[in-house]
Amino acid sequence: MPVQYTSILDEHRAVRTKAGIFDISHMGQFFVSGPGCAAWLNRLLTNNVEHLAPGHGQYTLMLNDQGGIIDDLIVYRSGEADFFLVVNASMVEEDFFWMAAHQDPDIVLRNESALWAGMAVQGPQASALFAATCPDLPLPPPKGYATTAAGAIVSRTGYTGEDGFEWFCPAAAGPAAWNQFIAAGATPCGLGARDTLRLEMCYPLNGNDLSPAHSPIEAGLGFFVDLDKPAFIGRDTLVRHKTAGTTVKLSAIQYTGTGAPPRAHYPVLADDGTVLGELSSGVLSPTLMTGIGMAYLPTRFSKLGTPLQIKVRERLFPATVVKKPFYKPQ
Repeated sequence: MPVQYTSILDEHRAVRTKAGIFDISHMGQFFVSGPGCAAWLNRLLTNNVEHLAPGHGQYTLMLNDQGGIIDDLIVYRSGEADFFLVVNASMVEEDFFWMAAHQDPDIVLRNESALWAGMAVQGPQASALFAATCPDLPLPPPKGYATTAAGAIVSRTGYTGEDGFEWFCPAAAGPAAWNQFIAAGATPCGLGARDTLRLEMCYPLNGNDLSPAHSPIEAGLGFFVDLDKPAFIGRDTLVRHKTAGTTVKLSAIQYTGTGAPPRAHYPVLADDGTVLGELSSGVLSPTLMTGIGMAYLPTRFSKLGTPLQIKVRERLFPATVVKKPFYKPQ
C-alpha cells in the first residue's frame, strides 16, 4: 500500500482536528469460544467480562502470578460463549503461550493474528467518514463491536483519545479498505504521531509504562480491576496494593517551561538533585508545545505540583507532577 506520510506534527493535528488513519495490522487477534469461556477469561483478566453484553468490549489487563502486567488488551464479547481479543503486537506469542498454558479442556483458543489486517480511523470527523464509506452499516456505540456481512469487524475504540473506530478485515481485503478510508479524507499517520497522541492522554504503552515489574494499581489502572469477582491470577498482590498502598506510582510529568524533548529512560530527579527514577515515556507535546512524560515515582514524590527535574544529555530541565491527562479532547 503506497502511503504518503507527512510530519508527526501534521499527522497529530489531523487527528485532533479532522481524521487520521493508522495501520494497526501488526496487532494480535485471538478468538475464544466454548462453554465456560467467560469464567475462564475472568480468571486470566483483571476486568469482569461477565459485565459485557454481546456486541460490547472493555479494556483489561493480563497479569503474571506476582500481579505484574503481561499485557493490556481489549476484549469484545461477540456471543454468550464467544470472545474476540485484540492484544499488543510485541506480545502475541507470549500472550498466546500464557493463555494456552492455563487453558481449560473445553475452551477453544485461536491465534488468527496472521490472517487479519487492521486500521484505526481517529478524529472528530471519523464518524462522518465511516458513514460515507459504510452507508449501510451503523457505527457501533462507544466500546461497541459489530461484524459486517463481508466478515470485517468494526469496533468503536482507539488509542488517541479522539472519537473513532478500528477496522479489522481479512488480510487480503486490507489494502482496499485502507485506500477507501484515505479516499474519503483520512490522513495516513505513523507510529510517531500515535505515540504523541496517546501520551497526551496518558494512555500507557506496554513495554514502556506497563511491565511485569509493576501492577495495575501502581500504574493507576485500578478502575480496570474488579476485586469483587472470584479469584484471578495476580489478585493477591492487587488486594495488598489496594489496601496498604504502593511505594511507587505512575505519574504525569510536564516541563514548567521549554526544553529539549524528553524521552524514555531519561533520569527524573527531585528538586534537590536526588535521582528518583527514569521516564517510562516522554515526548514534546504537539498540542502543549512543551515536554511531557510519565514515570514511576516514589509515592511521596507523586503528589500534584511536586517540583522535579528531567536530565537530558547532562542538562537539567525543571518540571512538575501534573494531573492526568495532559490533554482533554474538545
